Amino acid sequence: MLTIDFQPFPILKAERVVLRQVRDSDAAFVFDMRSNPEVMKYVDKPLMKSIAEAEEFVTRVTFAFEQNLGITWAVALRESEQMIGTIGFWRIDNFNHRAEVGYTLHPDFQGKGLMQEAFRKMLDYGFEKLHFHSVEGNVNPDNAQSIGLLERNGFVREALFRENYYFDGLFLDSAIYSLLRSAYAIGL
Repeated sequence: MLTIDFQPFPILKAERVVLRQVRDSDAAFVFDMRSNPEVMKYVDKPLMKSIAEAEEFVTRVTFAFEQNLGITWAVALRESEQMIGTIGFWRIDNFNHRAEVGYTLHPDFQGKGLMQEAFRKMLDYGFEKLHFHSVEGNVNPDNAQSIGLLERNGFVREALFRENYYFDGLFLDSAIYSLLRSAYAIGL
């Protein structure tokens, strides 16, 4: 069984971004992102309708961190710490030494390689500090940008589950990608 202890909150720095704790003061940005149909197109959760929902999101990710159930970082510009997205291991399977990743990036910052920097830092932390055996990505098969990010980082498609997820009146497909520690170690 894997033992997780995130304390103190790990701050991870890349060339242009820093992964820091999501703060109460980030709620307005979280609301802006999670109420944006473009950002949420493949997230399959309802659009946020109020700042209160964003504040609840901050509370939820803080609780998960404090209980060592998952960790969500604010992806922020390194020079200003302005939040531009989120990334994290939102579901951890301690028994199987496995975690599932989740990430969002504001459209103004997409296509610049910033999420790639954040993603590599997160994977380094997951494999080197938390000692995961594998990391999983569960994506909508139509989400080419997310699939591209996973594949650039060595993730391999393991499965396609047809209409296994019900959201907003529709049954949706899920593509499952994974990266094994052994592939990560050799730089795949």
